Amino acid sequence: MAKRGKKYLEALKKYDYLKEYSLDEALKILKEIAYANYDETVEVHMKLGVDPKHSDQIVRGSVSLPHGTGKQVKVLVFAKGEKIKEAEEAGADYVGGQEYADKIAKEGWLEFDKVIATPDMMGIVGRLGKILGPRGLMPNPKVGTVTFDVADAVKRVKAGEVEFRVDKTANIHVGVGKKSFDEEKLKENILALYDAVIKAKPAAAKGKYVKSFHIATTHSPSVKVNVQSLQR
Repeated sequence: MAKRGKKYLEALKKYDYLKEYSLDEALKILKEIAYANYDETVEVHMKLGVDPKHSDQIVRGSVSLPHGTGKQVKVLVFAKGEKIKEAEEAGADYVGGQEYADKIAKEGWLEFDKVIATPDMMGIVGRLGKILGPRGLMPNPKVGTVTFDVADAVKRVKAGEVEFRVDKTANIHVGVGKKSFDEEKLKENILALYDAVIKAKPAAAKGKYVKSFHIATTHSPSVKVNVQSLQR
C-alpha cells in the first residue's frame, strides 16, 4: 500500500471511509476533506460489472456536463477547406492538417486537451494513433469527435462535454468539475455522467452493472456513494 501523507491520513479520520453515503452526504464530506491549497478537480470513479476483454462489453460515450468542467479546454481540429473557417469561428484553438500532424509526430507537441477531425482527415490523424491513443486524445465517431459538423463538436467540447471509457480493469474515471463548484452544481454534473453511463450499458453485460461508485478530489481520499441515491 502506498505511503500516505499526514494531511491525507487526517482527512480519513473525518468520516467512515468504509461506509456508503448518499450523494448529498458524500459531497458535503468531500468539501470537508479536500485539503490541497488549489482548486482541485472533482473525480468520479465507477467500477462496472463488464468484461472489457470482450468487444461487446466496452462502455464508451460522451456527455455534456450541465455546468462544465471548470477547465479551459484547448481544442485541436484537423480539417481542410471551408471546415477550417467553421472550426475557427466556433472557437477552436488550433486548426490545420499535415503541419499539426508533423508537429505532434516530430516534436512531441501536445498542447491541447481534445482533438476533433473531419472524416476526410482521418488518413492523416490515424498515423498518430500510437501517440494520441494512449492519452485518450484519438478522435472517434462514437463520441462525436470525427464529424463534418466541426462547429457543433467544438462548441460541445468547449461547453464541458467529457468522454468516458471503461479501462482494462472495468473502471471509469472522469473529472466532473472543480472543488470550488457548489454542491448542487457538482451533484447535477455527477448525475448527468451517471445517467450517460447507464444509457451506455452494453446488451451483453450481465448481473449488477454499477458495482461501486466513489467521488474524490485530485488529492483527497475517496468517499463511497450509495448507487441507489443516484437513481432518478
